[in-house]
Amino acid sequence: MLLRFDSIERIVHWMSALLFTVLILTAAPLYFVQVERIVGRRALIADIHTWTGILLPLPLLVALSGSWGSGLRADIRRFNYWTMGELKWLRTFGANPGLQLGKFNPGQKMNAIFVGSSMLVMFCTGFVLKWFNFFPLSWRTGATFVHDIFAGAIVVVITGHVAFALANREALKSMITGRISEPWASKHAPRWLAEEADDRPEIV
Repeated sequence: MLLRFDSIERIVHWMSALLFTVLILTAAPLYFVQVERIVGRRALIADIHTWTGILLPLPLLVALSGSWGSGLRADIRRFNYWTMGELKWLRTFGANPGLQLGKFNPGQKMNAIFVGSSMLVMFCTGFVLKWFNFFPLSWRTGATFVHDIFAGAIVVVITGHVAFALANREALKSMITGRISEPWASKHAPRWLAEEADDRPEIV
């Protein structure tokens, strides 16, 4: 069994998943009148939504701030590294069977980049919407539009992420236990498996 995600990475993932879930659940009554009529207490829901959004980047920032986040920082660097084969994989929607994938496939990299970027966009636009008195009307209008568009995109992306995770139970289990089998890595992440083999100390 190979260590795929350390404890800090798993904690950040599940805390972020919890906060995203709260944001989506509290957004529904704020966006849809029918849901608001059922739930009620709009002011309380809005406050929960706001402060959950403010807390959302916190687990990631804390993890990245110290030596304990070395594994997470290494994986973020992987998201920024793209081979020509991976770019072709994206253009052909995965129709590149000969590609030697690393720890993350191009779809997973795109997902991570989108979610990370969305956190920043939603934080900034949400700030404008909450404390609108400090900003001109044009900023508030633009922030509302961008916030709504990104909210819908986030729901779609997270739904797809969950669906893919449920379809690949071993990969999902690795985000719980931190470990993945060598046969799985050989099939789905052979380049990463080779990297791990190179890093192992030789036994003499």
